[in-house]
Amino acid sequence: MKIVGYETFLVAPRWQFLRIDTDEGISGWGEPIVEGRAEAVQGAVAALMEYLVGADPLRIEEHWQVMAKGGFYRGGPVLSSALAGIDQALWDIKGRYHEVPVHELLGGPVRERARVYTWVHGRDNAQLVDEAQAKVEKGFTALKLNLSEALPPIPSAAQLRASVSRVEALRDALGDGVDIALDFHGRFSTAATRQILPLLEPLLPMFVEEPVLPEFARDLRRITESTSIPIATGERLFSRWDFRDVLTTGIAVAQPDISHAGGISEVRRIAAMAEAYDVSVAPHCPLGPITLAASLQLDFAIPNFLIQEQSLGIEYGGGNALLDYLVDPDVFAFTDGHVQRPTGPGLGIQVDEDVVRAAAAEPHRWRSPVLRHDDGSFAEW
Repeated sequence: MKIVGYETFLVAPRWQFLRIDTDEGISGWGEPIVEGRAEAVQGAVAALMEYLVGADPLRIEEHWQVMAKGGFYRGGPVLSSALAGIDQALWDIKGRYHEVPVHELLGGPVRERARVYTWVHGRDNAQLVDEAQAKVEKGFTALKLNLSEALPPIPSAAQLRASVSRVEALRDALGDGVDIALDFHGRFSTAATRQILPLLEPLLPMFVEEPVLPEFARDLRRITESTSIPIATGERLFSRWDFRDVLTTGIAVAQPDISHAGGISEVRRIAAMAEAYDVSVAPHCPLGPITLAASLQLDFAIPNFLIQEQSLGIEYGGGNALLDYLVDPDVFAFTDGHVQRPTGPGLGIQVDEDVVRAAAAEPHRWRSPVLRHDDGSFAEW
């Protein structure tokens, strides 16, 4: 079997899909994307596919090594994300070739269902609580929210207490039976993080995500040693080498993104490294159905899986865009806050190519928002 061609598709709301074709009629799908930089990743995919066309798609590890290391300049979000989408598509082909789910090729399932969480939003605490209660009524047992909008390096007392009040309102309304995860999104400085974590401790968050920007990962040990709250990070780390030093800082949860960190092959290795440091894995996934499908294949194969992010309920997605690109959306049916183990071949989904092509006829040009502080200076999104 040989690879004979490929296509990329820029589709709403901000995703990019990749289809790789073989001479035996088996095609595989992947999702290579950097949100807001889709065109750059599209170019990187084209460069990497020059090597792959004509090759045997089943030699996944060989191809991963060459694509990751065959250039003098390596790594970074664009190249790693291009490689990630290609890697997903190759695993999809291999699973379809052997007529088994990818997790069977990774050693077989270690669980029968995987826990998922959903996002909640609200302009004020009352709206936030209303949305959270609606999500809980749908069966979700874990919620995540952005704790704050843009913040100065040293927030005021009012800003800190307003952030804490959001969690207090949720905990009062939902009780202790629902897990609440908090995304700092890199908006808090190291100093601000150390200010607010003690105020949040009595509310027992499931974890605090990205308490500092990845360039300040050296400060994570100071943060983890100063709080009892589990600390999570990793969505902006792109390889096992990026995770190597972070895993030693005392974090509780690693969050590699299977569409950014080299695909199924590399995230599997990151998960194995994390296990050695008693760190759980909660794959980052505010993306499309292919990324979610690939993440789930890994979730069912690794022992240290914690919970899976998914994009239904994220405001930018609009409606059920995640499901619109699938022939059978029931593969992502959530029951009691869990999704059942997929049993279909490859990634376990069937992409509706007609819908994808129709969407790609009007390609998106999504860009990350640029936030400003009150004084007009740049603020972290």
